[in-house]
Amino acid sequence: MGTFKTFERDLKVATAGMSDEAISKELARFAKQELARAIESGEGSPIYTRYVDGVAGAREETVKAPGPILYVFSWWRPIVEMALAELVKRSPRQSGRYANSFIVIANDRLVTDFDTLQASDEIVITNAQPYVRKVQVGAMQMNVPAHMFDAARAAVKKVYGGPGGGFDFAVRFVDIAPGVHPLIPYRLKGEYARQFNAQLGRLRSGRALRPGETRLQRRKDREPGQPITYPALILNMVLH
Repeated sequence: MGTFKTFERDLKVATAGMSDEAISKELARFAKQELARAIESGEGSPIYTRYVDGVAGAREETVKAPGPILYVFSWWRPIVEMALAELVKRSPRQSGRYANSFIVIANDRLVTDFDTLQASDEIVITNAQPYVRKVQVGAMQMNVPAHMFDAARAAVKKVYGGPGGGFDFAVRFVDIAPGVHPLIPYRLKGEYARQFNAQLGRLRSGRALRPGETRLQRRKDREPGQPITYPALILNMVLH
């Protein structure tokens, strides 16, 4: 399923002679009735965010006519499952450890039941292995191309990101808080500093950069003890 249907229902009742309170009550009843019908038919998802007069989570009965009452359905499961499949497909396969280490995070918590994801959640998909950055940028000798998160983003966007699709997909390097996963955050052991100092020593001795070698710069974020940032596929539902 590449696109998700949207629908709109209009309240059509004779309001002549009705009080504002009665009209609001009927609007709430109608909205709940149509929600149940949409979910039962599969037109709507059982996971949704409700907005009443622009207030997220407010009960239908609090509506003031003419409203509106808006239900934003969450369709995250197929999108997240496709994103994970695309990342696994592009992973190094020698041991299978990397391919089995992708995680899904929402609200700074691991998520394994994708049916619990809300429409308003920002979904972060990354890999818990400490060498995830090196795999992403192609800094390791591996049999897979670099920038796998970008390739997965392109594949998912092709299916779910068309005009009117209602989703935004991005790749960013993100900080992940301690406690989300036992392997995260990984703290640098000083490898970059050793590489920088070794290269600096060679250059000061008059030797040139090796073919294809990049001139390293001193960076505080690469010093020993610093937590790494993680490449991640970021998914958002565009709420209008």
